[in-house]
Amino acid sequence: MRILVINAGSSSVKYEWVDTSIRAVLMEGSLEGIGEGIGESRHRHTDHPSQPNPAGQQPGPTNNPNPPVLAETVVWQGTTADHKAAFERIFSRLEQTPGGLERLEAIGHRVVHGGERFTAPARITPSVEEAIEATIPLAPLHNPSNLLGIRAARHLLPGLPQVAVFDTAFPHTLPPHAFAYAVPREWAQNFGVRRYGFHGTSHRFVAGRAARLMGRPEKDLRLITLHLGNGASAAAIRGGVCLDTSMGLTPLEGLVMGTRPGDTDPALPFYMGRVAGLSSEEMEEALTRHSGLKGLCGHNDMRAVHRAADGGDPAAGLARDMFAYRIKKYIGAYMAVLGGADGVVFTGGIGQHDPWTRREVCRGMEALGMLMDETANGGHAPPPFGFHLPESPVQLWVIPTHEELEIALQTAALLVGPRE
Repeated sequence: MRILVINAGSSSVKYEWVDTSIRAVLMEGSLEGIGEGIGESRHRHTDHPSQPNPAGQQPGPTNNPNPPVLAETVVWQGTTADHKAAFERIFSRLEQTPGGLERLEAIGHRVVHGGERFTAPARITPSVEEAIEATIPLAPLHNPSNLLGIRAARHLLPGLPQVAVFDTAFPHTLPPHAFAYAVPREWAQNFGVRRYGFHGTSHRFVAGRAARLMGRPEKDLRLITLHLGNGASAAAIRGGVCLDTSMGLTPLEGLVMGTRPGDTDPALPFYMGRVAGLSSEEMEEALTRHSGLKGLCGHNDMRAVHRAADGGDPAAGLARDMFAYRIKKYIGAYMAVLGGADGVVFTGGIGQHDPWTRREVCRGMEALGMLMDETANGGHAPPPFGFHLPESPVQLWVIPTHEELEIALQTAALLVGPRE
């Protein structure tokens, strides 16, 4: 299928047009600065909207021998009042592109939180929209924007099938002892308090890709996947099923992140309320936007953290050490959950591009079977690549995530049948 994948944020929209038959991107773009004055729109497309794989080749984003080349780049600057105007501009651009809107078969939307109801992709209907809206208290920073994208797209293309793919769907397989919190059970029964997990489309994608690269069926593998970026999470996966994940009720729990603290003492907000007079709203703002790497050293971009640390800034040195240390702790915990591991996968902006973090995470883990090839880790091989020694019991991989492709594949699977 030819599917437009939409990721609508509060002030931006990112999109990719994916041909699932060859697992390739035909167009991609973004529009930023919605409702914020001057913004920018970028759009790239190929002049060859379909290039079949040779017979016998397994389609895939990194092993298609003749992938479409996104040749043209169009950049536009101006004002965009709201999401409706943003989508009108995006769809106008798509109409002017070879293989335009008349070839579009469906739209897949990223939705961050599906609550307890949505454990798989869902075809969007008015009742599904209402259910997504009901989850806004669980994801107040994300789900409202996701809904704006859904409603704008449905308004402009009302006859086209549209599907919501949820970040929380892949971790829905956590067993009760992993997803429950030790709090009054009425909280879970009445308010949905439990671990949900996020980055599910990313963890699902790289786990499947890792199995193909390792040459083994996914059902036989124990994998620890690490999505490391401004948001960061870990997942323990056995046989393609997620058994545990580091994010919880919200994306604040777990690993140290760009602006979020990860694991902290639950009494911290009460303490800061007493000693600093911070309100619950101020605490939420501080923990969501001003903690993590940014709170520790003033930078939420790991590249800036490295520059500062290498320049002798002790706060930046501490920040990156904490980032790597927390990841190492979760790997150890998930080794216990899985009874060992066959592979550890690094993905996301930091996981893919930062050999320092990978080295510090893997160093000293030989007793757990992680034997790192430091030359491969620090080299310049294009991902995906392994950086484990040949005799390593646990394979170490760098695999680029492609959440938009995973959303497209799940959308197609819902509408026409499972992927091969």
